[in-house]
Order: sequence, then C-alpha cells, then structure tokens
Amino acid sequence: MSKILVRAFVAKVRIPKTHYVQSAMRVHEISWKLHERNKKNVNMAQIIDGKNMANQIHSELCKELSQFVAEGNPVPHLTAIIVGEDPASQKYVEKKTEACKKIGIRSRTIVLPESTTQAELLDVIDKQNKDESVNGVLVQLPVPAHIDERTVCNAIIAAKDVDGFNEINIGRLALDMNGIVPATPLGVKTLLERTNIPTFGRNAVVVGRSKNVGLPLSILLHSDGSHATKGLDATVTICHRYTPAKELAKYCRQADIIVVAVGKPGLITKDMVKPGACVIDVGITRVQDEAGKYKLVGDVDFDEVRQVAGHITPVPGGVGPMTVAMLMQNTILAAKKQAADRAN
Repeated sequence: MSKILVRAFVAKVRIPKTHYVQSAMRVHEISWKLHERNKKNVNMAQIIDGKNMANQIHSELCKELSQFVAEGNPVPHLTAIIVGEDPASQKYVEKKTEACKKIGIRSRTIVLPESTTQAELLDVIDKQNKDESVNGVLVQLPVPAHIDERTVCNAIIAAKDVDGFNEINIGRLALDMNGIVPATPLGVKTLLERTNIPTFGRNAVVVGRSKNVGLPLSILLHSDGSHATKGLDATVTICHRYTPAKELAKYCRQADIIVVAVGKPGLITKDMVKPGACVIDVGITRVQDEAGKYKLVGDVDFDEVRQVAGHITPVPGGVGPMTVAMLMQNTILAAKKQAADRAN
C-alpha cells in the first residue's frame, strides 16, 4: 500500500490598511443607521384620553338623567360652595357647573368671603342639608387655614356628600359597602376599567397617601371585585413623603400600575417605570417655563416615561375630566337614592 503525503499550502495575502479603515467606517455607518431606525421605532405608550372618556360618560349620564326625570322625579340639584377667591378653586367649580349644564343637572354656586368663620360656613352647609330640593353639596377644597377641613367634610350629610369625603362614606368604602366614592379615585378606577388595563393580582403602587385621593384609591385598587365596591383585586403598595427615594424607585419598577398624586412635578422618571406599565398621573401643578409662560404639569416626566410605559395619562386631559364626570355620576346617584328613600 503506497502512502501519499499531502502538504497544506497557506498563502498569505497582504490587505492594505485602507481596507480596514473603510470596513470600520462601514460598520459604524450601519450601526448608526440601525440606532436611528430604532429611535424612530420606539413604542410610545398609548395615551389614555380622559377628556374623550369623560365626554362619553357625560352622554351616558344625560340619557340616564332623562329617564330618571321621565319617571316623575325632579331634576337633580348640586350646590357648590367656595370660601375665598382662589383662582384655581373658582376654575374647578366653573368646570363642574359647565358639566352640570351639559348633562342637565341644576347647579348653584355659593361664594363666601375669605373672612367667613367656620361657624358661618357650617350654617350655610346645614341649610343645604335641610333643603330637600338639593341633592348634592360640595365645598371646594382647600378651605382657608382658619377652617378645619375635616369638620367641614363631615358637616355635609353622607346622603348629599357627592365628593365622598364624609367619614361615613369613607368608612363604607373601607368596609366594602355601598356608598358615595370620592370622585378622583373613582375616576382613576373607571379609567383603568374602560381602558381594559388588567388589575387582578397585578402589582400596583400608589404614590401619595392623602385622605381624599391616595387612601381611598388604594382601597379601590386592592378590595374584592365580587363585593359591593367592585374593587380591582390588585396587590397594592403605598409610598409617601417618607419613603426613601431608592425604595420608591424599587417599588415603582416592580409595578404593573403606578398612580401618583403628590403635586411634585417630574417625580416619576423613565428609569423608575417597568416597560409596558400603566402610569396614571393625578398630580397637577402650575409651573413657569423658560419663556415665562405658565403651563400645567403632572407628577410624571411625561415625554420620557411614555417611551417605556404601555399606557399613560396626560396632564391636563387625563384624570381631571374624569373627576368631574364622576362628580356628576355621584350627584345622579345621590338623587336616585334620595328618591328611593322618600318612596319607602
């Protein structure tokens, strides 16, 4: 048997240095084009249009109200009370009275001077409580420093407390019983439901623990969906002013739903949000830009956070219109309950 020896021949090819330079430049050019294309293809969050949703609810309430009146019931009547001349409070009440007019609810605004004493305010509230033609009463908050807010909220009888701040209504909410739910938390709940945001068993973080928003909202988010308040069955973490910044960021990054209501512009940033999370911004602050013009902003860095979130509410045009819509809903609910009580 013969043996054949084969030698491998390797030819060395000299490649000009300019080739390497051109190749590197080409790779850089391709990478830059991919980077630019990816920037353009960033999946921006779906904006939850609270204004449009509120308009839909207004139409629904208008039909509901027409049916209620057609059954022989009087047109519901809402009384709003303002103490002082705060421009923001006056603007809020104007929006509420405009919504009343749009839906067909009668409304009246009582404006009291800044010097009004607590006793004088309580007397005005008492007269509205006793007036059977009035179905809903609200005192626009905040009130002047010399008046105790909690005393004022409790002075409005629970049946006419369309803001849902009376201790009886808050207590019924906490015990998962039927009552009037605070308008802003109810507006957030409705936003989530109508946008089909999954909440069952999901992680939710509420930033802010106020008695008018944060506390009742956390109750709505975590309570049992099969009970009276039809809660959202989420696992809820509440953060507040004493939550360390690192812990706040940690909890937010774990959340499927973030609701922030503290009045601190830009508190929630892009790096604090899990991709695809739903971000609800309740905060609203009037700030001055570099040009000296004023604008309204929320607690979320909107332009940055919308690059990672799945859904996000704008400010203005998110939660605000829904709060007014829920106030209208509460007024009709109060009128119906009072009519049923009179019939019995």
